[in-house]
Amino acid sequence: MSSTRAPGAPTSPPVPEPVTRLLRDLVHERTGTYFESDRLDLMVDKLQDRVTATGSASLLDYYYKLKYDDAEVEWRRVMDAFSVQETYFWREVDQIKALTAEVVPAWFRRTTAPLRIWSAACATGEEPYTIAMALEEAGWGEHPIEIIASDASESALAKAREAVFRERSFRTLPAEMRAKYFERRPEGEALARRMADRVRFRWANLVDPKTYSDIGDVQVVFCRNVFIYFSPEAISRVVAAFGRQMPARGYLFVGASESLLKLTTQFDLEDVRGAFAYVKKGGG
Repeated sequence: MSSTRAPGAPTSPPVPEPVTRLLRDLVHERTGTYFESDRLDLMVDKLQDRVTATGSASLLDYYYKLKYDDAEVEWRRVMDAFSVQETYFWREVDQIKALTAEVVPAWFRRTTAPLRIWSAACATGEEPYTIAMALEEAGWGEHPIEIIASDASESALAKAREAVFRERSFRTLPAEMRAKYFERRPEGEALARRMADRVRFRWANLVDPKTYSDIGDVQVVFCRNVFIYFSPEAISRVVAAFGRQMPARGYLFVGASESLLKLTTQFDLEDVRGAFAYVKKGGG
């Protein structure tokens, strides 16, 4: 097991490989995150603080706590430990432009019913807030559009709700939008409250549909740059769950490096105004 330790710090004894594989498979079942054999040491490093915090005598003891104890709260801490909170405003913006230029207008040409958009792995909130700003810029700010954002990391959600961001979050946001929607504070730049209030945040574990089934029907789902951490089997499970909550011709946007072509028969890949989206089959 490799990790970075201070010089002279005691080293942990090697963890038997069967134990790490048992824990890896349990983590995969409960969270969707899959660690290949050459990354098991990374998994152990990420969980080491939780092993200590729970008073577990060993990694095997921690495995038993997760598997057999009433460990729902601890599983949330596990998902915090695995959370990758690397995101920024205006990321993969072609999909956002496709939303505002094609998907939203098409919806309101057909109906006056509210449009529900779900950012299904929102991390610290830059994606759903980007959606809110883009809708405002495109003239859809007064239309009945609901933006729901979820993540499996409670620490990420706390930062998202705070809506105060550091410089790294602004690497691709146009300067005029930054000036229009953000206010400088000592701790960072705060999103205008009128924009922050347009997003409703909640906790959800994507591999456990009962944690988000109450969202109801969703016409547009953004689930970008999370499937790169999932196994194909977990991706198929999550996409099938999305499909059950989406109408025919609902739109699923995934990351540019992610492909569902061999993992689902529910969706067709389509070009939408120069951006790729998976569109739920059915309808005219």
